Amino acid sequence: MSTAGQRGPEVRSDCWVSVTATADAPTVQIESRVAALYGESIRALVHETLEALEAPDLDVQIEDTGALPYVIQARVEAAVRRLRPDTSREALPERRQRRPATVADAPRRSRLYLPGNTPKFLVNAGLHRPDCVILDLEDSVAPEEKDAARLLVRNALRAVDFYGAEVWVRVNGGAAGLDDIRQLAPHGANGFVLPKVESAADVEAVVEALAGHDGIHLMPIVESARGVADARAIAEAPQVAALAIGLEDYTADIGATRTPGGLESLWARSQVVNAARAAGVQPLASVYADVDDLSGMERFAAEARAFGFDGVACLHPRQIGVAHAGFRPGPEELERARRVVAALETARAAGSGVASLDGKMIDAPVAARARRVLRWVEAP
Repeated sequence: MSTAGQRGPEVRSDCWVSVTATADAPTVQIESRVAALYGESIRALVHETLEALEAPDLDVQIEDTGALPYVIQARVEAAVRRLRPDTSREALPERRQRRPATVADAPRRSRLYLPGNTPKFLVNAGLHRPDCVILDLEDSVAPEEKDAARLLVRNALRAVDFYGAEVWVRVNGGAAGLDDIRQLAPHGANGFVLPKVESAADVEAVVEALAGHDGIHLMPIVESARGVADARAIAEAPQVAALAIGLEDYTADIGATRTPGGLESLWARSQVVNAARAAGVQPLASVYADVDDLSGMERFAAEARAFGFDGVACLHPRQIGVAHAGFRPGPEELERARRVVAALETARAAGSGVASLDGKMIDAPVAARARRVLRWVEAP
């Protein structure tokens, strides 16, 4: 016998599945508060999944707490694979979401991390309007649940509407992360977040694993002294759209304590911003861990923006709107950006590649900054 999924009084939107080999006629037993309405549909889905996995000879027991079909399929498949590790087939939900590719410099003021093995957090995450949703397979998933989380994330990529948010997956490090990428790349992620990157070679290995899958961005996170020291080379690696810093692991690595003032990470944050800007990619700040301190979160976001970062990470939906407020430009900055862009358009219309404003030439960095400010305003 093998099992997958979660059970218990506190579990919502998930199911617990047990599969057992049997020499008798296989059965499907379903315990669910909605069995009267959906029991037969669940039963049909289980049979369909078993057929796809070439495992119709198994007894299945399900305890359902409101799981959607893509979750049931993922849990049944995980249980079957744990019982029969040599299973090579997949049980994929209908691909309802054909997510369009996004541009490398899309607004990423907020990126909301969601535990990849907890379905209740996935289905409505886009309603909170983060710029990015990050389905996490790394720190938030217990080692013994990595296999089940990968299947759930794969199915969520195919089945869940994140309401226009970019959808990224934070994979595991090392060989396990490369396996995550190979298995998930065909299913619609806009990008992959790479944890604990310490060299450009780490990114290049991912690019090789992505061969044949175009339009997928990469976001390395530097979280160690070695990673920060090599930030420029990492930022310049192929397919990198953004470079992030993880301050919890970084401060631990250098033997410091993370403080609200951030003096202990001043050099590292400067390195990441400078490396990202030099490479032409986005610098992204770390998380603000106290999800109940919204005023602190707004200060953190505003300070990150003033420091040169383009966004921050969020651990709870309530942080998203606050993060966006911290990145909202003031009236004077907004007016300046509009005038810069208008001057550029006027010059272009006149056939000139050079523009000036208030007697000063508008160079490429000033123009890029102005356009970035306007994108922040235009984003929801």
